[in-house]
Amino acid sequence: MARILVVDDEPKMTSLICGALEDAGHTVQTTAKSAEALDLLGRHSFDIVVTDLAMPEVSGMTILEKARERGAEVIMMTAYGTTQTAVEAMKKGATDYLLKPISLEELEKLVRNIQEKQQLASLAGHYRQIAHGDLASQIIGSSEATKKVKDLIARVAVTEATVLITGKSGTGKELAARAIHDNSKRSAKPFIAINCAALPETLLESELFGHEKGAFTGAIARKRGRFELAQGGTLFLDEIGEMPQSMQSKLLRVLEERKLLRVGGIDLIDIDVRLIAATNRHLKDELSGGRFREDLYFRLNVFPIHMPNLADRRDDIPELATYLLRRLSYAHPELSSSVVAHLTQYDWPGNIRELRNILERATILARGEKLSVEDFPLEFDSDNHPLVGVAIINSHSETGLASAEKEMILEALKKCGGNKTDAASLLRITRRRLYSRMKIHGIEP
Repeated sequence: MARILVVDDEPKMTSLICGALEDAGHTVQTTAKSAEALDLLGRHSFDIVVTDLAMPEVSGMTILEKARERGAEVIMMTAYGTTQTAVEAMKKGATDYLLKPISLEELEKLVRNIQEKQQLASLAGHYRQIAHGDLASQIIGSSEATKKVKDLIARVAVTEATVLITGKSGTGKELAARAIHDNSKRSAKPFIAINCAALPETLLESELFGHEKGAFTGAIARKRGRFELAQGGTLFLDEIGEMPQSMQSKLLRVLEERKLLRVGGIDLIDIDVRLIAATNRHLKDELSGGRFREDLYFRLNVFPIHMPNLADRRDDIPELATYLLRRLSYAHPELSSSVVAHLTQYDWPGNIRELRNILERATILARGEKLSVEDFPLEFDSDNHPLVGVAIINSHSETGLASAEKEMILEALKKCGGNKTDAASLLRITRRRLYSRMKIHGIEP
């Protein structure tokens, strides 16, 4: 709400205006002495000044000039309205003017309009600061794809909108979520993350909403859930596409009502949380397959951000690699042109996560020396596609095909951060086929 100064030499008028604006939620200070108004403007900060034009001590024009110097918007009031008076007041910076007897409804409308304009100006300034400064150290890269992501993050960070981040495993979805939180007005409050795919349904409900003592076997004490822990801050729901349907309906209810009920509880708890969700699935496909609720999808997809694959932002690879090598405290983070050329030819199916792992392995092979192409054993086929597990088969041929296949699957799962869909795509087999082979080889799903 706005901080408003009301100036009029008629005390009844100031009292009337003060009552109406305070009822609308604003903080109002009044004075019937125009000379005192100049002193108040010098000592205090106001968003809006509502002042009479003709007063005995100091004119409304003088108050207008002082208020504009202090950055306040001004609404003039006059009983002697003429076109000339209005033009002069507007030229000196008045936002608008009202003829006496004024309409309180019209005054409240003008105040709302001014406040919205001031909020938009503040958001625009914050956006420019984020877009041109703060994000540079959080989202690495200057390719067109990365610039687009940075711009979207900067725009949505200054709002309270729910965000849905999509993209393959390893593209930096959680990093984007943290950047949104860190550049929002909630940055001083907690950022709480939870992986919806990592917990069974019964545990996920307790983790999200909390539980009361005795709610189920093993509930020996009351526990606050992630929503409560994120109070005032941001809750990041990773892999939202893996959430069971029964949990989807419970989540939707909490998002719509802004209240939750702990498992085993009877008291509703108010929540003030900004929600950011992420998924590596195509949720529209999940909708058509009946695996994801349509109403929850539209509730989450208020502001979508897609994180591009590393192969779609190859221009960022040199900068990303140098940044990651510095994070690894490697003595020679700068890459030669031959190494850069080698890295940018690869498709990086595991995205940034794979790049980080490859770089860490390369630093071990190089033993502190400057990195060379030989330190990056990347394999390509005739169409320049990455070959998964070729080195494994070559080095383990004596152990037989079955053993080599098992290691290929494990390597693919590792490259894709455990994501079965991405691993199957990398191995060029169906997800069902992957599960079948995992079962044969005794690999835990």
